[in-house]
Amino acid sequence: MTGALSPNTQAILLLTAPLMLGRSKSSSDLLTPGEYNRLARHLRDLQRQPADLIAPDAADLLRACRAVIDEARLRRLLERGFLLGQVVEHWQARAIWVISRADPEYPRRLKARLREDAPTILYGCGNKALIETGGLAVVGSRHVDEALIGYTTAVGGLAAGAERTIVSGGAKGIDQAAMHGALEAGGRALGILADSLEKTAMNRACRGPLREGRLLLLSPYDPSAGFAVGNAMQRNKLIYALADAALVISADPNKGGTWAGAVEQLDTLRFVPVFARSTGAPSPGLDALCGKGAMAWPDPQDSDALNAVFAVTQPAPASSGQTDLPLLFRD
Repeated sequence: MTGALSPNTQAILLLTAPLMLGRSKSSSDLLTPGEYNRLARHLRDLQRQPADLIAPDAADLLRACRAVIDEARLRRLLERGFLLGQVVEHWQARAIWVISRADPEYPRRLKARLREDAPTILYGCGNKALIETGGLAVVGSRHVDEALIGYTTAVGGLAAGAERTIVSGGAKGIDQAAMHGALEAGGRALGILADSLEKTAMNRACRGPLREGRLLLLSPYDPSAGFAVGNAMQRNKLIYALADAALVISADPNKGGTWAGAVEQLDTLRFVPVFARSTGAPSPGLDALCGKGAMAWPDPQDSDALNAVFAVTQPAPASSGQTDLPLLFRD
């Protein structure tokens, strides 16, 4: 079907991915994450794997899966092999690669922290090795003033000097400022995109760092997918899960993706320590996050001080007697 993808990834793409090419429309038969997880568990119980569904002798296995997914629906999805070949050729021409949860190079952090909520498919462009480097997640609003852009750019540069990867969402405003600051200082950046991976990867400003192995663009959504609020909210988890600590530069109280992602981390997920900017213009949103357990950013001025941040642990919520570790976020 396609030489560059593992058989398991081919099968998972056929079952779950829209395979968008030109004006082609996504199949209405696509398995939802919950449906795919049920199918994957069923296959494990049968001591089989997704690749077995596209084997020449798959008829009996497809019938055996009727208990969890309609057989005719599975067949319609698995018959999209020609479209998959076209789409993968299109991606490869743009240096976009694909890995699935069944591949050994799938990020261990996502599996360990998100478990079955880890995205079934990840699309990427750039150095795969950056997936496991951890680093500092920097998140904030799209619409901020130049003072905050400059502050965030400096944080990115400081992370570069400390050899820490900046993890962010690639959106305008705070995200791009943090990534730009790191890359301009010769550092590394990992952008977790909610949309437009293909378009972003073709951006002139990204090409140099991508070629140099200092930038990785990653998305759980089709490389041609446009912006959707739900996707932007869902990818928050990935930013936190792939980092070691997180800094919220700006947030509006009780609204927006940055706020929702930070609160989710502080209240439930607690993957990494969450810090809130503590200098510059006051922010009701940041004050409110501190009230929920975010810590004041110590505003490190050199590499040693920044690296010390990663040794900090998140205090347990006031309502809990636990002393678990922490959290992180995005918009």
